Amino acid sequence: QVQLVESGGGLVQAGGSLRLSCAASERIFTINDMGWYRQAPGKQRELVASITSSGKANYADFVKGRFTASRDDAKNTVYLQMNSLKPEDTAVYYCNANSGLDYDGEYYTRFYDLWGQGTQVTVSS
Repeated sequence: QVQLVESGGGLVQAGGSLRLSCAASERIFTINDMGWYRQAPGKQRELVASITSSGKANYADFVKGRFTASRDDAKNTVYLQMNSLKPEDTAVYYCNANSGLDYDGEYYTRFYDLWGQGTQVTVSS
């Protein structure tokens, strides 16, 4: 099965840190650009950070200097290191793969717009 699984969310006090992980299932052979998004209650999903296949990261203004995205292609995993967390960072965080290849042992198949199930991040004041 082709899927992304986030982990690392939780409850943290303002000023604290969390590290989110997004692991791709073993069938996924390669992933191109990836993104971290978040959605707070009553709000639209918004892009937090993106990272290209070459490792270049871009960030939304509201997390610049506090969050760092990285990827380990050997593990097919991307990370989001979140420091200096604020209560307004509270949301469900999702990872997204814009495209990639999965391999079922016989065929390579391209996939598009793959989302994880999300992980809750709650920052208390």
